[in-house]
Amino acid sequence: MSSQTENAGRPVSPETDPLRDAAETMRAVRERCVWSQRITHRDLVPYLIEESHEVIDAVEHGTRADLREELGDLLWQVLFHSAIAAQDPDDPFDIDDVAQTLTEKMVRRHPHVFAGEVAETPEAVLVHWNAAKAAEKRTRSSVLDGVPRGMPALALAQKLVGRAAGVVPVAAAVRVEPPTSEAELGDALLALVAHARVEGWDAERALRERLRTLEEQVRDAEAAT
Repeated sequence: MSSQTENAGRPVSPETDPLRDAAETMRAVRERCVWSQRITHRDLVPYLIEESHEVIDAVEHGTRADLREELGDLLWQVLFHSAIAAQDPDDPFDIDDVAQTLTEKMVRRHPHVFAGEVAETPEAVLVHWNAAKAAEKRTRSSVLDGVPRGMPALALAQKLVGRAAGVVPVAAAVRVEPPTSEAELGDALLALVAHARVEGWDAERALRERLRTLEEQVRDAEAAT
């Protein structure tokens, strides 16, 4: 990014700022690429989901180079959504507004870092975090408000079980007998998720890891034939 020539005509900051350069690159793509010009927030959702899962794969089984690349791809999605939002005729906002909102939220939720509060354990940090979050969400009428229903089912179950724990009992005993209907299967899966929460396990990650093992077993069997 040392010269205008090297960057093939796209805007470059006077002083090197990789994040700003990325935002300006996205702005240029949005303005000049006929495909990008037609993309909406809704159109981007499948790409956002895919890129998020590729970050997860890189974290769990990739190299440092993989993680660096996939985080960049995920950042591109944030920049893309922000570029689309900047062109909204009724309520526009851009990446700077997104960043400012994020900074303000993180400062509020870390009073032990920015406001003189004390938190010497992870549990104490969580108390501050939850108190600040509750203050921000006073208009919510249920502990389940704000839980994204588009999450994968196991991850959503774990989130809902955690939120519901203080309101209704959720069985944490795993069913031993095999389910005889789809409804009973749902009960058994929910019970397993509740048990995972009690143990401090991540149900979504546990199944993901087991599926990777299954994939390796299938590929090994195929290679042996």
